[in-house]
Order: sequence, then C-alpha cells, then structure tokens
Amino acid sequence: MGTGTTAAYDAHADWYNDYMSPAAGGYLRRVHDTLAGLLGPGDGVCLDVCCGTGAHARTVAALGWTPIGVDLSAGQLRHAAARLPSVLGDAAALPFAGGCLPAAICVLASTDVPDYAAVIREVARVLRPGGRFVHLGVHPCFIGTFADWSGAPRVVVDQRYADRAHSYETWNPNGVRARVGGWHIPLADLLDAVMDAGLRLERVAEAGGGGVPDLLGFAATKE
Repeated sequence: MGTGTTAAYDAHADWYNDYMSPAAGGYLRRVHDTLAGLLGPGDGVCLDVCCGTGAHARTVAALGWTPIGVDLSAGQLRHAAARLPSVLGDAAALPFAGGCLPAAICVLASTDVPDYAAVIREVARVLRPGGRFVHLGVHPCFIGTFADWSGAPRVVVDQRYADRAHSYETWNPNGVRARVGGWHIPLADLLDAVMDAGLRLERVAEAGGGGVPDLLGFAATKE
C-alpha cells in the first residue's frame, strides 16, 4: 500500500498477509460485511485501489464484480497474485484511462497515503459517469494517534485529532500503525475530498465490535 516513492509495506508484506487472513476473525468479517453492503451486486471491473495482499478480492467477486488491483508495494502484490490480477502503481496516479471503470474500492488504506484527497480525485477520474466508489477505513473520529483504546470499552480521544502528520505512535504496539505508521485525515477533510472530486455520497456506514465504531465507510457515485 501507499503512494509516492516509498512502499512502506514491503518490509511487512508477509506479516500483513497473515494479519489479514481469515484468522483475523471477527474484525475481517466486519470489514467484508460492511464492504459488501456498500458496494452491492454488479458486473464489470471493480478496481481495488491500494489492494495490498488482495485480502478483499473474494468479497468483491462474490458480488459479481471482476476485481483487479493496484498497489505500490511489490511485496504485497506477491501475495495478491493468487487472488486477483494486479498492477504495480501509485494510487495518486492510477495507470488507467479516464472514465473507463464502473466501480472502485479503497479498503483500510486511507491512513497509508500522505494525500488521500489526491487518491479520491484519481478514483473519480477513472470512474465512468454513474460509477461507484466505496471507501472503507478506520473511523477517523475514533482511530488514530489521538485515540487510546487501552481501557476499552472506554475510548479516550485527545486534541491531537487535528494533527494530520505521519506518526507511528499508537496505544497498540502490535498493530499496523506501530509497524508502518499512518497519516490522519479528519472526518470533514475526508467528506470534503469526496465532494470536491465530483462524487455524490449515497450511503454511509459505521461498524464496530463494541459500542464505539472502529470502521467508517461510504458509497459515492460519480456525477
């Protein structure tokens, strides 16, 4: 995953492939259930932007779509090769012609890129009119450097919510952020990026294993 010149996941590709396997249990099931509900049935190509190891390809294919992937990490694409056709490429400069795709998804990758708004603009560029984009990521209000889940179900959020800088700081030393770090995109920035790209929000979903949601997703359509 990633955008720019550095593929942060290359050094962690094998670990991440195991981390996002069915052994991930309830979390991955929630991710895929939420993804399926937002994407819905369809046919034709669905581009998996920042596809990583291809962990979500089976969910997309089960809905009738033909998944193809793009990712900056050659290490991750080694694992993705068994799950979907994929290409090495930058999410902020997608190697596809404008207006050619009926659907695209980006799952659990918004914190892996320094400028997620640029990724959304690229997604909007390659979608055909009426094409669907599904974003699903960690919840921007409750997951990040600013959020401490060590006392769950009580979650403590502090003033660093406004900090958009890259950080490895996290309450969980065994998670993804401790290994590759992450950028924060506040909720308003995320939604503004969608509208600024010419996409129309159709549906929003929150999901969580407890009382506080740890996932936020939405479906949007190109005008």
